[in-house]
Amino acid sequence: MRSLKIKQALFTRFHYLCRQMDTEITIKIENGMACAPENRMAAPINVAIKRGWQVAISGPNGSGKTLLVNTLLRQYPLMDNNFVEYGCISASDIRYITFRDSYGVADPTYFYQQRWNSTEMDDSPVVGDIFPHIADKDWKETLYNLFDLGFIWKKQLVTLSSGEMRKYQLAKALAGKPKVTIIDSPFIGLDRQTRTMLCNLLENLANRWGIQVILVVSREKDIPDFITHVIPVENLTCYPIVLREDYHSNPQQKLLTPELKELLTSLPSVKTESDEIVKCNSITLQYGDRKIFNNLEWRIMKGERWALLGENGAGKSALLSMVYADNPQSYACDISLFGNRRGSGESIWEIKKNIGYVSPEMHRSYARHYPVIDIVASGLHDTIGLYKKIHDNERERCIAWLKIFGLEELKDRDFFNLSSGEQRMVLLARAFVKNPSLIILDEPLHGLDDSNRSLVMDIIRTFCSNREKTMIIVTHYPEELPDIIDKQFKLIRQS
Repeated sequence: MRSLKIKQALFTRFHYLCRQMDTEITIKIENGMACAPENRMAAPINVAIKRGWQVAISGPNGSGKTLLVNTLLRQYPLMDNNFVEYGCISASDIRYITFRDSYGVADPTYFYQQRWNSTEMDDSPVVGDIFPHIADKDWKETLYNLFDLGFIWKKQLVTLSSGEMRKYQLAKALAGKPKVTIIDSPFIGLDRQTRTMLCNLLENLANRWGIQVILVVSREKDIPDFITHVIPVENLTCYPIVLREDYHSNPQQKLLTPELKELLTSLPSVKTESDEIVKCNSITLQYGDRKIFNNLEWRIMKGERWALLGENGAGKSALLSMVYADNPQSYACDISLFGNRRGSGESIWEIKKNIGYVSPEMHRSYARHYPVIDIVASGLHDTIGLYKKIHDNERERCIAWLKIFGLEELKDRDFFNLSSGEQRMVLLARAFVKNPSLIILDEPLHGLDDSNRSLVMDIIRTFCSNREKTMIIVTHYPEELPDIIDKQFKLIRQS
């Protein structure tokens, strides 16, 4: 009888503890290891996230943050019949917004120049037509006001800027009133004003609406003040969760070695004879009634290093699409490249052979499974999302640039399965692989940790030590500009 009472007491205590866990824990994993080696962290995962905590998962590029998130989302089966426990939530209560989502990779109909093609825009849906239906009128009004959706409600999805797309994706994810929202790289591509707005918005969602926010970031500087706890991740190891005030990263500066600098400067280079690199003579870009810019003048000479500035939606990417000949309207405008007027008989491949280019939107075109070296090699032939067999000498050149960017070990890895930061570094290597006379870098530090930022800056400086090289760089933050910048061009967003 006594043993029965003990068993009953233990049983009751067990269920009490389970109920306690259900009310306090949202996500929990103990000694979790993925079955597949390619999805496995270096050490077992032990994480318990409590209700009310606002969490940042922080670590360098390639440290295992994405692996950790996918494990917590039950994307990978675990060894020893282990599993991820959801306490006071269910799987349907979680929404995950990835870096790729911010650029619409999920759209299977997308092609690279689609954003700039007015005929494609005629058939492109507007935000208001495809936004999820929300039965709760109060919640719908709340989201509409919080995200200022009125500004983009009647715009075609394909025309949204990176900041506008970020707001749209987040609002869409919250339409179903999730209890937990996980956002990968929430602030990349956002100007300072939009970044501040998003921080305030997320804090509002957390504190007023009780939505648990989990952010995935690569830099300690990117952790907002409302975050209460941090999960450090490094070298494929998930470390114990700590209070926000107790977390301090230790970023290491990474620079090119003398040997790599010599390698960079010795690689085959594309040269142009013209002293005039770009000339935009009173050009106008317009979609329907909306003017992006009007009678714009811009002249770039050989050896100049330009910063292209402006807030989200000002037309920076649109202007670059005109220069790079991705925008069909560029052929109706008075634009000269390398001393040749656009439309005078040169092919698009003749234009692009002198240019290396990287942009955030480029991620959208590399959504299939290809090895990293093929992605880099596509820069030699100016193909985006398409691949050609490369010769041995081309392969050697690609490996050299991967070595310069610290990516040589990734050359045979699947690009699609890399972290967003690693993908960004690969696409930067792709932009430089021709050693072009004009390099166009649209947000080159996008999603990079401090170590890779310092490396990319050093690569830019070394590349530009050749006075034959010309550069255009886009950023929202003056502190991200290399010290070699000698000219600035600022765009103002049209109403």
